[in-house]
Amino acid sequence: MSTSTQLLDTLAAFDKANQEDPNREQVDGVSVAKEYLYGLRMSERLKQFCPDASEVLQLAVRAQHIRRWDIPRSDYPMNRTGYRQWRSRLGVYHGEVAGAIMAAHGYGQGDVDRVQALLSKSNLKRDPEVQTLEDVACLVFLEHYLEEFARKHEQSKLINILRKTWRKMSPEGQQAALALPLSDSIKTLLEHALQTD
Repeated sequence: MSTSTQLLDTLAAFDKANQEDPNREQVDGVSVAKEYLYGLRMSERLKQFCPDASEVLQLAVRAQHIRRWDIPRSDYPMNRTGYRQWRSRLGVYHGEVAGAIMAAHGYGQGDVDRVQALLSKSNLKRDPEVQTLEDVACLVFLEHYLEEFARKHEQSKLINILRKTWRKMSPEGQQAALALPLSDSIKTLLEHALQTD
C-alpha cells in the first residue's frame, strides 16, 4: 500500500475531523469517538482485504463515514424512502468534507473527483474500486457492528438485512466474510440468512 507523506497527513486530517464525533464507543475501557474508530477499522480491513489498494481508495475507505453525525437519521422520514434520502445525502456530504480536506493537502481535482465518486457508490458491481469499498464496509459491519445491531432487531429483519448485504458483496468479499471471527450466534444467523436466500 502507498504510504506517501501526503496520504498519511490527509488520513490524519480525516481522523482529526472524526475525533470530534460526540458519539462514543467503549474499547477496552477507553471512550473513543465512534466515527474515528469506524475509520480505523475500515482502513485495517482494507489492508487485509486489498493490500495493493490505490491511494484514492485508501482515502475513500477512511472517509466512508467522515463527520456522519452532522446529518442525523432523524432529519429524514423514518421510512424506507427517508432512509434512502439520508444515505444519498450522506454520500454527497462525505465526499464534500473529504474533498475539502484533500484539496487543503495538495490533492488535485482529479483525485478529489475520484474519491467523491467512490463515496457515492455509483457503478457498484461495475467499478472494481467501488466494489472493494462496499466489500470492506460490509465486512466491517459484520465483524464489528452486527452483534449489537442484532440485539435491537427481530430475526426476520436481520435475515433480510443480511441477505441484502450478501448480495452487495463480491465473491471475494463473501469468502472473506465466511472467514471472519464471528460469534456462534452470528454465524448461525448468517447461515440461516444464506440458506433462505
